[in-house]
Amino acid sequence: MRITNKIISQNSITNINRNKVLEDKFNTQLATGSKINRPSDDPVVAIRALRLRTNLSQVSQYYTKNIPDAESWLDVTESAISTVIEIVTDMYSNCTQGAAGFNTPDDRSKVLDNLKALQEEVYATGDADYAGRFVFTGYRTDTPLTFGKGTEKTYTITEQLQSSSLGEFTYVDVAELDTMTEGNAEALGTKEQEITTNQIYRLRLAYENCSDEVAPTITYYDTNGAPQAITATIISKNDQTRDPYLSAETSASGAVFIPETGELVLSKANYNKLAAVKDDPTTLSVDEGEIRVTYEKTEFAKSDIRPEHYFYCESDGITYNEGYLTGATDDNSNQFISYDVGFNQDVRVNTLASELFSTDLNRDVDDLIASIEDVEVMEKNILTLEGMLKLDPENQELKDRLAAAKKANTFLTDKMQKLFETNISNMQGHLDLANTALTATGNRGSRVELVANRLAKQEVNFKTLSSQNEDVDMTEVAVTLGSVELAYQAALMATGKISQTTLLNYL
Repeated sequence: MRITNKIISQNSITNINRNKVLEDKFNTQLATGSKINRPSDDPVVAIRALRLRTNLSQVSQYYTKNIPDAESWLDVTESAISTVIEIVTDMYSNCTQGAAGFNTPDDRSKVLDNLKALQEEVYATGDADYAGRFVFTGYRTDTPLTFGKGTEKTYTITEQLQSSSLGEFTYVDVAELDTMTEGNAEALGTKEQEITTNQIYRLRLAYENCSDEVAPTITYYDTNGAPQAITATIISKNDQTRDPYLSAETSASGAVFIPETGELVLSKANYNKLAAVKDDPTTLSVDEGEIRVTYEKTEFAKSDIRPEHYFYCESDGITYNEGYLTGATDDNSNQFISYDVGFNQDVRVNTLASELFSTDLNRDVDDLIASIEDVEVMEKNILTLEGMLKLDPENQELKDRLAAAKKANTFLTDKMQKLFETNISNMQGHLDLANTALTATGNRGSRVELVANRLAKQEVNFKTLSSQNEDVDMTEVAVTLGSVELAYQAALMATGKISQTTLLNYL
């Protein structure tokens, strides 16, 4: 076959272009450090690269964003729980001191001031937030645990209690001595024999200063499993004609509600009925051991807990936690917030307020504060009467008042000390609850840390595999590029010499 100059020229151009393409390929690899620049360069490498990049992106999302966010949430929660534990521990110490007896009135006053300060602080700690989200309020991360300021808003609240919520309470009837002043001391007429102690039965609600317009209703199941209801009689603590603590036996319903203190005082018969409630394990849809109390509250102090975080309640046409009454678990009743921290792995990061402290904590402190204040009022009355008797030593009325005040003070002091003794175990229970919450948070934090360590290793592995799949050997490419460039230059020189020769040179 005859080879013409045109054929030689075309073949030379084609081969030179191939060399140029190779040179461009290796030059691009050297510049980018990557084996391929488009999927068609090597489909196998391209597919593997996409998979590895996807895995690396997921691991990086977990490791650099989700994990730190979860750790931060848990750190804030743990810090707040530790603060609550410190507060409750201080309360426990105060109870221990009160149970041992106060050496001086100053010691007692210091404990009173301390309890008031701790009471204000404990629920305020529950308003801890992370990045604008409240950490103890479940899915309602935009709603604080407490009201934060005095608020007027009507809630119809249903508390779900057990027979363990019932209790006996020592009530000291001081007649009219709690209203005594220097001006009316002589005219009161209170005598020593009128001062008595009484054991009363009560249910203590979560709030004081409740509505005095709507009588609370107690619903429960009797021993035959039949639903029963008791509508309490409202008697104010300031009622001048009836003592609410001593009226339960004579009231038509056998239950008296004191709106100022949030206490339901029960007759012995009603107490025994409620104490006898017991859940039947064969009826899974009904808790026969539950005692429900429905009542209204309108005025809330700034440190009061919002009812929607603890109870079934209604306000402004909105119903909260409806599943609490039905036993449903699919209505956000268990408001657990979880973070995806790995492939098919999630960790719960939030702690509910009810897992950290119960509303009984605040009411226990209320009882302690009230008992100290009652003693201080009576001691003030004694000092007032003693001062008046110095000016009129023979005044029999003042002597009667003083004897009655001293007897009342003895009863009140004994009640106060026993209340501090009782609350040692109560505070220990509150402390155990907080410690359990701290332990659970710590366990979650440890799990997140383990996942983070594993993800760090996975991230390194995926980066290594991705590099091995996509990155070129720079030394090898540089040598190859040099060879290709040399071949290209040689081809140009050879082609230039061949192109100068024609058929005439051979004739």
